[in-house]
This record gives sequence, C-alpha cells and structure tokens, in this order.
Amino acid sequence: MKYVFIVNPIAGNDNKIKIFSRIKSTFRLIDDEMIIEETKAQGDAKRISREYAERFGKDCVVVSCGGDGTVHEIANGLAGTDTPMMILPLGTGNDFAKKVYGTKKINVENVIKAFGLYSGKIRYDIMPIDLIDYNGEKCINVMSYGLDTLVETIGRKIAAKAPFLGHNAYNVAIVPVLAKPIHYDISYELNCVDKQTGEEYTVREENKDYALMAICNASWYGGGFCPAPNSVLDDGLLDVCIVDGMPLINALPLIGKYSNGELNETTSSYCTNYYIKSGTIKSVDGSALLGNCDGENFNYSQVDFFVDEKALKLCVIK
Repeated sequence: MKYVFIVNPIAGNDNKIKIFSRIKSTFRLIDDEMIIEETKAQGDAKRISREYAERFGKDCVVVSCGGDGTVHEIANGLAGTDTPMMILPLGTGNDFAKKVYGTKKINVENVIKAFGLYSGKIRYDIMPIDLIDYNGEKCINVMSYGLDTLVETIGRKIAAKAPFLGHNAYNVAIVPVLAKPIHYDISYELNCVDKQTGEEYTVREENKDYALMAICNASWYGGGFCPAPNSVLDDGLLDVCIVDGMPLINALPLIGKYSNGELNETTSSYCTNYYIKSGTIKSVDGSALLGNCDGENFNYSQVDFFVDEKALKLCVIK
C-alpha cells in the first residue's frame, strides 16, 4: 500500500518536522511505502491527489497534512475515485477534522497513534461520505453566505498576520464585522426533506433579508462555530441554518449559542432550519454572492448545488 502524505508547508502546526521524522522511521520497518508531496501553490493538493488516485486507485491512501484548505482540495481530487483520504489535522482551524474525530480539541498526536502511524500497525476503516456539489466543484464541510463569510475572510487575514492567535483569529474578526449593519439580501430555492415523515417539499424566498446562511455537510467552521451539531456525513442530506437580519443588540446574545451548536429555531425566533437535498442560491442584483465554501470565497452570482452521495472514501479510526 502506498501512503501519499500531501503536506501544506505553511499550515499551522509547528511540530510537522518532528511528526514526519517519527512516521518516516516507522515506514522504514514495514512493507508499505511512504511518499511525501509538498504543495507549493493553490490547486497542488487537488492535482497531486487526483494523479495518485488515477495511477493506484484503492492501493493508495492520500493523507491530508494541513488544514481545511488542504482537505477541501484533496476531497475535490479524490471525489468519485476508489482512493480514500486520511486526515492528519495540522492546520489552524481543522474544522472538518473536528467532525471526523468527534471533538473540538483535537490532539494530532493521538490521531496519528490511533491510525498506527507511529507503531507501524496501520489500521483504519473506510467510510463513504457525502459531498456538496456546487457548480461542479465539491464542498466537504460547510458552504456559507453573509456575515460568516466576512468573518472567515477577515479571520484568515488576521491569522496570516498573527499566527499565534490560531483559531482565535476568527473570534477577533467578529468585532469589525458586527460594527456594520447585519442585513444582507439573497434569493433561494431549497428542495427539503421532512426527517420525520420523509416528505419532500420546496422552500422559495426572494430578496430574503438575512444575517447568515450555512449549508452543512459537517458541523463546525470558521474556527469552531457550529451551525449543525447533529449533521451526519453519509445520510444524503444537508443541514441548513438560516439566521434573519437583525439589529446588533439582538445579535450579540446569539454568538455564543452559534459557537456552541445551540442556535436553532427552537432557541431563537431569528433562526430557521431545514434538511435539504439540493437547491439554488442567487444574488439579488446579479453581483457576486457573499459566500464561501470550506473557508474559500467564491465569486458566483448563482450557485446550483446538490448532495453528491457517498462521493468520497474517508479513513476513520477503528
């Protein structure tokens, strides 16, 4: 078996040299092959993972060694192939990994040990998971619009200038965002499912006044905000959280709830939740949407999306 470690050299964890030294020592003692590929530019992780998947298929595991951006690119490279992805959370936020490993406080050393990468007894199960297809691209974690996209954008800039802040850079970013009116406009059509009855129905809104909208395959994003605590990675559904536009004084008490996964339509009249299979989102005036996918902004004026069921094979701890 070939294990291809795709490494983002500028990702957040400072212990990568020590970690890889130990893993290399382990692979010298076993028959499996360790290959290290270091990214140099945006898109490298997607290209490299696709090339190995095409060459080796199921006889290869691509190991994501970075943060959410690296995971996003590799998911796009491996979608629809037989090659699974393993995640070593070496980034700043590691939001998708929080869902995979079931904790907000991930210890990368424990993850490495659990997969047997230090002992040489490599073990894992393979779980086919859903992705979000949006305009032909893939989202593995959260696609979001509005206030949270501004927080993501400013948070990344702060993290780049002050890396010691880690994921707290996103908390700092909330301050300048909330200094502006929390009202944005969007139009959408969502194809929903009632989880209790299985009944399908459609929700349409034109010129919706909203603060944020999160369409979730997983649970956490933005350095630890949690709009969908009960999301399931392989259920063929996306969890949607829509928060209406509001005055600042009403927004402040909701931030903690949103971070802790406690903001929903039962805890706030500003919030609405849906389970959906597909949908279309449009800007009101034809300009670029204030949106992002897996923390990366996009410039679409319209996004058509659907659940790409079990499109990616993921290595999970046994």
